[in-house]
Amino acid sequence: MSYSSLPKVELHLHLEGAAPPAFIASLAREKSIDISRIFDGQGGYVRGDFDWFLKAYDAACTVLQRPEDFRRLMLAVLEQSAEQGVVYTEFFLSPDFCGGGDLSAWRDYLDAMVAASDEAERSFGIASRGIVTCLRHLGPEAAKPVARCAAETAGRFVTGFGLAGAEMMHRPGDFEWAYDAAREAGLGLTAHAGEWGGPDMVRETVDHLGCTRIGHGINAVLDHALCDHLIEKGVTLEVCPVSNLVLGAVKDWKSHPIEELRARGLRVTVSTDDPPWFGTSMTHEYEMLERHFGWEEERLRQSNRIAAEAAFCDEDTRAQILQKLEAA
Repeated sequence: MSYSSLPKVELHLHLEGAAPPAFIASLAREKSIDISRIFDGQGGYVRGDFDWFLKAYDAACTVLQRPEDFRRLMLAVLEQSAEQGVVYTEFFLSPDFCGGGDLSAWRDYLDAMVAASDEAERSFGIASRGIVTCLRHLGPEAAKPVARCAAETAGRFVTGFGLAGAEMMHRPGDFEWAYDAAREAGLGLTAHAGEWGGPDMVRETVDHLGCTRIGHGINAVLDHALCDHLIEKGVTLEVCPVSNLVLGAVKDWKSHPIEELRARGLRVTVSTDDPPWFGTSMTHEYEMLERHFGWEEERLRQSNRIAAEAAFCDEDTRAQILQKLEAA
C-alpha cells in the first residue's frame, strides 16, 4: 500500500539538510556561488561517505546567507513534508549557519523561520518546532554561544536543544555546560549518539547530558543492559533507517537493528534526517520498513504515537497532533 496519506510525526529533520537540491542550486545562481561539485548529472546531490556528506552539506549552506533565504527554505521544506502526510515536524536549527552564533543575528533569522512556520501551518496544516543545535566537531566552546541563543529564544517555537555533527569528536560530557544552560531554560534535550559511536556513547549522552531523546541510537542494540536502561528512563530513539544505509552506518537492510530495538521494548520513532541527500521521504521510509521488517499500518501508527508523546511541544499542541493521528 502507499503510506503517503497516513498522518506522520517527524522528530529528526535538519532544516538545511532537507533543502531540495533545485532550491540550493537556484540560490547559488542568484548569488553567483559555484558549488556545482555537490550536484550530480540529474540535479540531485552527489552521494559519498560521511566525511564527504559533511563537506558537501557545508558547501550547500554557503548559499543560505540571509533570514529571507531561511524563510523561503523552511516554507519549501514544510510544503514537501505536508505532501508526505507529515502533520508535525521538528527541525534541527543551527545558529552557526544563522549569524555565526551571534544572538542578535540569530533573532532575525529565527523571526523569519517562525513566520514561515506559521504560514505553513495556515496553508498546509503542518505544525513545526525548532531544536537549536550545536555542531559537535566545532567543539564544546563553540557550543556555548549556541546554547545562549537557545536559552534566550526558548518559547513557542524554540522548544529543544540538540547536538549534531561528527559523533566521534569529543565526548558527551564535554558539552555539559551547554546542556545545563538549555535545561535551565526549560528546553527538551536530544543529541545524536550511537550512529557511529558504540553503546558507551549512548549511555554517556543520556546520563551526562540528561537527554530524553537520542538521535539515531542504533548501536544501543549491542548492549542489552543499556537497552534496559533506556527503557527504564523512557528514552525515545529518533531512528533514520535510509540515512543509516546510505551513509554506511549499517551495511544493508538485514543488518539494521530497528526491529530488534522495537521488539525489545524501546521507544522507536522514524525520521528522514536529510532526505534529499539520501533519496528518501517519510513515505519511502515506511515502504522500506514494510518491505524489510513487515511493519504494517498499526506498527507505523504506534511509532507515530510514540513520536507525538516525545515531541518537544506544549500539551495543547500534543493533543492536537494525537487527535489528527487518531482521526485517520
